[in-house]
This record gives sequence, C-alpha cells and structure tokens, in this order.
Amino acid sequence: MDLTWPLVLAGVLVGLAVGMTGMGGGALLTPTMVLLFGVNPTAAVGSDLAVSVAMKPVGAVVHHRAGTVRWDIVRWLLPTAVPAGFLGAWLVSLLGSGAELQDRLKLAIGAALLLAVVGMAVRPMLARRREAESPASPVVARPVPTLLIGLAGGLIVGITSVGSGSLIVVMLMLTHPRLRPSELVGTDLVQAIPLVLSAALGHLIFGDTRLALAGTVLLGAIPGIYAGAKLATRVPDGALRWVLAILLVGSGLSLWDAPGLLIVVVSVALAAIACWHTYARRSGSRHRETRDAEAGVEVS
Repeated sequence: MDLTWPLVLAGVLVGLAVGMTGMGGGALLTPTMVLLFGVNPTAAVGSDLAVSVAMKPVGAVVHHRAGTVRWDIVRWLLPTAVPAGFLGAWLVSLLGSGAELQDRLKLAIGAALLLAVVGMAVRPMLARRREAESPASPVVARPVPTLLIGLAGGLIVGITSVGSGSLIVVMLMLTHPRLRPSELVGTDLVQAIPLVLSAALGHLIFGDTRLALAGTVLLGAIPGIYAGAKLATRVPDGALRWVLAILLVGSGLSLWDAPGLLIVVVSVALAAIACWHTYARRSGSRHRETRDAEAGVEVS
C-alpha cells in the first residue's frame, strides 16, 4: 500500500497544530507514525527528529528578527542540552534490540506524551502566575536551573523526540516565570535547533532514521505550519489545546497497551472536563460583563 499521500496529509495536520499552538511536532508526529502507519518506534523517533531539523529554523528566524530570543538563556541551555540529546539517542541503542527495543521505546514515548499533557495543563496556570508577578525588575538568566533544564530536556528529546516544544517551555516557565510568552517560544525554538540536530545525528548513527519518510512528511508539514500560523488568531487556543490533550492522552495510553475501555473512559472524562471548563469560562465572562455594565449604570 502506498502511504505517500497519507503521510503528506499527516504532515499537514501536524504542521497546522504546531503552527497554531507552538507545541512541538514530536508529541504529535511520533505517535502518529507509530499508531497509524505502523512505523517502528525507533524509526519514528529518528525520522521525526530529522523533520524537526528542517522545521525549527523557520520559526527561529522569525523570532530572531522580532527580538524575542533570550540569548543569555540559550547560552546556558546548550552546554547540557546538545550533548544530552546525542546521549539520549545513544541510550536508545542500549535498551535492547528487535522487538524488545521497540516495546521499551513505545513505553518511553508514551510516558513522554503523558508528561507533555501535564505540561499543557500546567502552562496556563504558570502564565497566570507570570501575569501576577511584578514586572519591575528585568528577568535574569538562572545558570544552574537552566543547565539542568537542558540536561533533562535533551535526554527526553534524544530518547523519544518529544519535549523540545512542550516540556522545555514549561520548565523555563517554572524557573523564569516573568518571561513573556513570545520570549519563551523564541528562546525554545532557537535552542531546539542544535539540540534536535544533535539528537537527529545520534539516531542517524546509532538508530534507525528513514530520511525518505522524513522528506515525505515535510512535504505536508512545511505548508501546514505556515497555514497554522495564519490561522492562529482565528481558532480558540484553549479549545485546540483540549483537543490535543485528549489525543495525546489516548496516544500515550495506546502506546502503553492500555485496555481500550480505559482509553475511552479517560478520553470521555477529559472531554467532559473541557466542556465544563469552557462553560465556566464563558459564564464567568458574561457575569463580569453584566457586573461591569451595572457598575457603569450606577456610576452614571
């Protein structure tokens, strides 16, 4: 069966999601290749990293021109992130061989996806904390925490290809809470270029990278990212993130070979929480508008 056009379409959909949310493609593309197209986890990780090598510079150039890259933080991330990415790829080769390796890597990717969902849930709370912080003093790079972020993020990316656009941003928000959202994304995109390149090189040497597969996905991913960036202001970010969270939880549990009933129950529960959350936000917004209108009448 020719999978060329389905893979191109998958690249378009992943690119759209990345362009609209800023979330890393590894959290979406790797499980898509494994679960929908039957690609071996090792090949999926290596190929996804190769795709990211081509995708990351596009966004990084835009942020560099806009002045939203914190180069002082980048300089503290790279000394640990780059070698950790290569080390992660090497560690994959130590997990075993054949079916044993594929099964262990599936578990690792599933764990990384569930961590990414936790990061998605925590990120809005951290953003609200950042807004409450006093912006009086400038944000200063914190060397030791930043080096540790590079080490942890690099290892996770090198092993699973997940984390360069999701987990690392959340960790930066924890250690540098007053960074502006644009600075978080710009800084992460720039540091991700050498990190992903290092991890991709490691998988090319130690693992199973299929460059033809990566090239096919890129045919759809590049125009998808461009279109997603254009649509970013028209689609509610919160709604899209809930959809992505449900997909990632389902994918993570599927990679763990969880029972189908459990996956359905968890997905339905998340969908119910999303509906309740959306309703609560809209009700709160209407209540504030009514209160402000009444206050305006009283004042007049």
